[in-house]
Amino acid sequence: MQKLLIKNIRTLAQVRENAPEMIAGKAMNELPCIHNAWLAIEDGIIVDFGTMVDWPGITDWSNLEVIDANEGTVFPTWCDSHTHLVYAGSREGEFVDRIHGLSYEEIALRGGGILNSAIKLRAASEDELFEQAANRLDEVISLGTGAIEIKSGYGLDLESELKMLRVIRRLRERGPIEVKATFLGAHAIPEEFKNKKDDYLNFLIGELMPAIEKEKLADYCDIFCERNYFTEEDSIKLLEAAKKHGMIPKVHANQLSNSGGVQAGIKTGAISVDHLEYLGEEEIALLKNSKTMPTILPGAQFFLGLPAPPARKMIDAGLPIAVASDYNPGSCPSGNMNQMISIACINYKMSPEEAINAATINAAYAMGLSNSHGSITIGKKANLIITKPIPSIAFLPYSFGSNLIEQIIINGKKIN
Repeated sequence: MQKLLIKNIRTLAQVRENAPEMIAGKAMNELPCIHNAWLAIEDGIIVDFGTMVDWPGITDWSNLEVIDANEGTVFPTWCDSHTHLVYAGSREGEFVDRIHGLSYEEIALRGGGILNSAIKLRAASEDELFEQAANRLDEVISLGTGAIEIKSGYGLDLESELKMLRVIRRLRERGPIEVKATFLGAHAIPEEFKNKKDDYLNFLIGELMPAIEKEKLADYCDIFCERNYFTEEDSIKLLEAAKKHGMIPKVHANQLSNSGGVQAGIKTGAISVDHLEYLGEEEIALLKNSKTMPTILPGAQFFLGLPAPPARKMIDAGLPIAVASDYNPGSCPSGNMNQMISIACINYKMSPEEAINAATINAAYAMGLSNSHGSITIGKKANLIITKPIPSIAFLPYSFGSNLIEQIIINGKKIN
């Protein structure tokens, strides 16, 4: 039995004896902590914690490693419930186009955007994609991500979508963190189906979904419900079909307009609806009466210069919120969840406690990991961030340009 003991923790954050599935409304501003703490781990699982005043009486020190946190703060690792980590190449040319005044939609209509990534991905081998994605995954783990969702959606044909999903499976098998796979064939309409959207949807349902189910390649199915892409009706059709093939719905919703994506997500029982820059009173009321997690993506909103999602209004209305990165080559080429938490605080006026709840316990819910991730709870995975000495919880989002991480622990093991 491998045992690990962390001592001299200035603040042990997000400590919950009985962690709820999600945190909503006013409760999002509550972040239970123990100060001057220790934490015990056995075989990768959290088994005990307390204050240094009540230092545990250990009789068996065999196979026990002790880490001195040296007054660092310990958080559960971030759960990133929305990424496009598997892609080929980059799109900095479009970044320059936006600097010169073109919008995301204008670039897409000129053949850029998702279709640009599709051309590059189709030309890349599975091994090339895996190598690039594995490097990105290692980077985000070093920045504190301890569970991640990864989407397909840059293939847009049978061979390439399956290739992406197989790469995601290889990343899951490689470890060390939990990886959830999402089928996002309805990310855009490829050139070969131009002006034939219904035919493309029928292809996704009739050909791709059975192939995905046969190989057990996806946990979720997502769709880009947005003007010039897919409608609310398209989304319901696709997601209801996906459920028959064992995939749980998710939706890219209300990023560029009031698109009906939230309505489609709720009608199909989606686990999350993501983006939400354009969210009205109707959508807030619908979400409040659902079990669908509203997920905001601060990096994409910031990078594209879009309106901010009404996060403060959502929380004040009693909703939960999750925060994820949307790591992708076009609208958020960063998976740094520390930065996402900072943007949520700075631009959306979320408190540090709200943002941390959003990036841990609520994001874990948005990827079906409530029982194992998202809080310091006995029986959950020992996936932890140990920071350098910091004066308070608020110092983490306050220091938006600094890397404050001293050590990452995944499944009870130190990650170099």
